[in-house]
Amino acid sequence: MLTLRRPSDGDITAFLDRQSRGSFSYAGVGGTRSSAPIGYNVDHNRVRLGEGEGAFKRAVAAVRRWEMFNIGWVTLCWPQAPIEIGQCVGILIPLYGLWSLNACRVIYTIDAAADEVRRFGFAYGTLADHMESGEERFSVEWHRGDDSVWYDLLACSRPRHPLARLGAPLSRSLQRRFARDSLQAMIRAVCHEG
Repeated sequence: MLTLRRPSDGDITAFLDRQSRGSFSYAGVGGTRSSAPIGYNVDHNRVRLGEGEGAFKRAVAAVRRWEMFNIGWVTLCWPQAPIEIGQCVGILIPLYGLWSLNACRVIYTIDAAADEVRRFGFAYGTLADHMESGEERFSVEWHRGDDSVWYDLLACSRPRHPLARLGAPLSRSLQRRFARDSLQAMIRAVCHEG
């Protein structure tokens, strides 16, 4: 949804309520579980957050608080939303005099240990009224072999809205900026807490 003014909290709540009953804006929902879907822009970014169980617990707590969105130029609507399958959230971004409000729904959650890696996180997918179509996976990993803790961000997207297609270079620039800032937000949340 594009608007000329910042939507009110009531407008955002109504928008998310309407979107929560809608379908995803793409096929292959859940594809980020195993690999990136064909035909999408793929952005895979990782950053080391520290070492040991303490760092992993802080990273899990940061994901639960949606800290990866604490970047200053994006507003998550609403950060108190629980990370659970079916939960809808909005992402509000100012764009050169316009406001872009986009809806996503949590598709799956991750809370598992396999071999020497413990993982926690989730993925959400875009809904009908989103400028892009695709999925984004946010996860943290504790590699017990070397005791390292990582934040892993995988985004698979392509422009959906005509303005996003027309402004594809700007869209890609914003996606790269979000990835960079999201990694920094997780570093702040995990490293400065410990």
